[in-house]
Amino acid sequence: MIVVGGGIGGLGAAFSLTRQGLSVRLLESAPAFGEVGAGIQLAPNCTRILDDYGLLEEAKSLGVVPDSMVMRDAVEGDELTRLDLRDLERRYGYPYMVIHRSDLHGLLLRACERAGVELITDSRVTSYENTDSGARVTIASGEVHEAGVVIAADGLHSVARKLFVDDQPVSSAYVAYRGTVPAESPRVQGTDLSEVVVHVGPRCHFVHYGLRGGELLNQVAVFESSKALAGQEDWGTPDELDAAFAGTCDFVREGLPFMWRDKWWRMFDRDPVMNWVHGRIALLGDSAHPPLQYIAQGAIMAIEDGWVLGEHVARNRAEDGTVDWDTTLAAYEAVRPEHCRRVLTTSRKWGELWHLDGVARDQRNVLLRARGTYDYSFVDWLYGPTALTPEQEPPMFSPVPLSSAAVEEPLAVTGSGAS
Repeated sequence: MIVVGGGIGGLGAAFSLTRQGLSVRLLESAPAFGEVGAGIQLAPNCTRILDDYGLLEEAKSLGVVPDSMVMRDAVEGDELTRLDLRDLERRYGYPYMVIHRSDLHGLLLRACERAGVELITDSRVTSYENTDSGARVTIASGEVHEAGVVIAADGLHSVARKLFVDDQPVSSAYVAYRGTVPAESPRVQGTDLSEVVVHVGPRCHFVHYGLRGGELLNQVAVFESSKALAGQEDWGTPDELDAAFAGTCDFVREGLPFMWRDKWWRMFDRDPVMNWVHGRIALLGDSAHPPLQYIAQGAIMAIEDGWVLGEHVARNRAEDGTVDWDTTLAAYEAVRPEHCRRVLTTSRKWGELWHLDGVARDQRNVLLRARGTYDYSFVDWLYGPTALTPEQEPPMFSPVPLSSAAVEEPLAVTGSGAS
């Protein structure tokens, strides 16, 4: 097999398939393996898979298992709702943890090396093609690689996706700034690192949590860019960052000087697609389902994709080791696109909910304050065991209309799409 892309999704898939006895070659476009960014959150639907892979204890040693997830109002600073993550672990059987993105990537890379994955760098794939016996890819140098199956984990700007749909990434007009703060900083010493906290505000939000056993505080500041809305090319600049958070509480504003100001991430996703398999070429990870980040499932979905594919390989492998790829890929496509469609669309709605203003913000806050700490009705569909068949996919939650919240001046909310 060939896996294209050496990110978290590609490495996870390569490991999953190798542990099923397959020979896997992974092609990475960069000169060396690496991952950019800062923290990443891993919910129980991911740590369950890491445990199955024998990697959970190593992941826990590199990350932090927090006690609580807390949502606060970014303007007033007061608590809106929380999850008890220790109780959540008891409910789902696996922890909710946070880890540096590069640490998770390195963990998966080492697992692939131990498993015998053939890892090839500096190999940018420029085209995909089915053959009579499988599929082939061509890299920028002109070199051709052939295999029985090709898994395209080539990211948001996937070349393989063009075989399935002629679409482009969708800009949300939101921008993320990230930064890590060392433990000796007064900023860290005054912060509870046992919590994952998000402050939600009008057209902005701010996230923080501890990393590397409390050695670092990870911060993420996200806001809507007025320049992006105006169609300007130079959008998301530091002056917009400061202006977007000018009306937030002291804790949030005091975190802004610690953000990396020489780089920022523009927030894109793509509209869901339901066809991921073209002959012996299959999409995986962000090539199939790049989400907005609001429910922290992007990397998790990619890891789930690889695990599901590996499990169906095991189910459809004959005694002589040959795999019924038609059945395997059909089973993969039968379950994963619908789950990921739900995540993509819910992520968009959740982002709208976070960023409300005016009466709609007041209604949201009333509803969140009324939620019980141990109410899991909005996460059961995500955090339980990853479905292998459509019948195993749990039902979605029932949305709660903003209009059901009693506020001083109740008004009809139109156009927000939030629930």
